[in-house]
Amino acid sequence: MTRNITEQLTPATVDFGKPGKQIGVFHVPLSAHDDAWGVVPVPVAVIGNGEGPTVILEGGNHGDEYEGPIALGEMIRDLRPEDIQGRLIFIPAINQPAVNSALRTSPIDGINMNRTFPGDPLGTTTRQIAAYVNDVLFPMGDVFIDLHSGGSSLDIIPSSVIEPGRTPEQHAANVAAAQAFGAPIAVVIDNRGDPRTATASAALAGMTVIGTEMAGGGTVSIDALALCRRGIRNVLAHVGVLPASAASQVEKASKLYELTALAHVISEDDGVFEPMHRLGTEVVAGELAGRIHFLTQPGRTPVDLQYRASGMVYGRRQPGRVRPGNCCLVVATPYERHDA
Repeated sequence: MTRNITEQLTPATVDFGKPGKQIGVFHVPLSAHDDAWGVVPVPVAVIGNGEGPTVILEGGNHGDEYEGPIALGEMIRDLRPEDIQGRLIFIPAINQPAVNSALRTSPIDGINMNRTFPGDPLGTTTRQIAAYVNDVLFPMGDVFIDLHSGGSSLDIIPSSVIEPGRTPEQHAANVAAAQAFGAPIAVVIDNRGDPRTATASAALAGMTVIGTEMAGGGTVSIDALALCRRGIRNVLAHVGVLPASAASQVEKASKLYELTALAHVISEDDGVFEPMHRLGTEVVAGELAGRIHFLTQPGRTPVDLQYRASGMVYGRRQPGRVRPGNCCLVVATPYERHDA
């Protein structure tokens, strides 16, 4: 019933069951002050040829993360149906309003799409887009590739991301796909157990799931984009949609890490954050992580922040200005529980 409502309210201009290449949109209704019966046109493309798995590739879940949308746009233009075996469904700028505004959250309803799944076909714009992905696209898919970077607020070591599987078999498939991507590291991230992410919903739908974090800082990283381009093709070759010859040789397996409940260093003050270590530095719980400075109160002593977990500095806040509740640093801990 939910899928029927979603498809009725959110029609697409492509036929997902038709072979060949199609580029179009799906229309999310938007009744605004200047357009009573308008829509948000969300770009979508499908390439199908013969029998094989269906892979759904998502970029632009956050509108200030650019490597994924760029790489997916290139693939949409360059791939021919005869190049693949199976079906590719591309949603390269899924949060279209946020992508157009270069924002993490939608300018229409202020919502972070990656905390809205499974969505609501009768909800706000962001929730309706999430519902379309969850209700219409996910049931078609075997593999989900969700491309992220650190956005405007974080700089993150380029990596593949492992969504914890709901079964040992699914988890092993997720780890294998993340290793096939070919990043130097792969990190198990459960978003503090939040089930409202796209990858968590894709895992619930039974798909093999892989994510990424491709640098950040609100810019396009040359190295991260090159890795993203290679990694997507590596995963598509790994699952059999592209031939093995399309994959780049991975010289050594990704080192495996995880984000534990103690991974994040959080500010409790309003000031400017000074980090003590570069990304990739090995650190120990209790060690000085950084300081919060109070620039307009020169007589006030800076506040020290300590790491809560041991491991590697994986992510760092990009703007120096912080307020209470901001995440300043993220520490990735070596991952041992491969069968969790």
